[in-house]
Amino acid sequence: MGLTGTLVLTACGGGGSDGSDDSTAGPTPSTTATADSGGGTGGSGASAAPAGELEGSWLTTADGKAVVLMVNGGDAALFATGGTVCSGTARERAGTHSIRLKCGDGAEERANGTVGSVDEDSLEVTWEGALGTETYTKAEGSSFPTGLPTEGLGS
Repeated sequence: MGLTGTLVLTACGGGGSDGSDDSTAGPTPSTTATADSGGGTGGSGASAAPAGELEGSWLTTADGKAVVLMVNGGDAALFATGGTVCSGTARERAGTHSIRLKCGDGAEERANGTVGSVDEDSLEVTWEGALGTETYTKAEGSSFPTGLPTEGLGS
């Protein structure tokens, strides 16, 4: 379902690898899909549970740019047109969902977020700082939800 979007969006993150030294390449997100749907423990020392309700691909627009937030188990990734690529975690602790991201371009407006609400169609995240609250729409399959400005995203 969201894997197609993951593959398409990760291809937008920069140059490919031909096996040569990539020491000048920026950080890349860890967005590998896994088959673990059994609710594993997440490793020793994990103090928060993965944010299962947030699972999937979520889309919004900000300043005319498409923003995609993807959650797979406890892993989170965010992509925005213009080149922003972030990776991090989505966790649930004491009934509160949080998202923590680090972006390759140093952007911090979406570094720390708290989920205000989530249901089958929408996700509301309040980001620390000036950005404030964003509302995302759930993506199904490989298509964008209606109402998003998607012109030029496929090129």
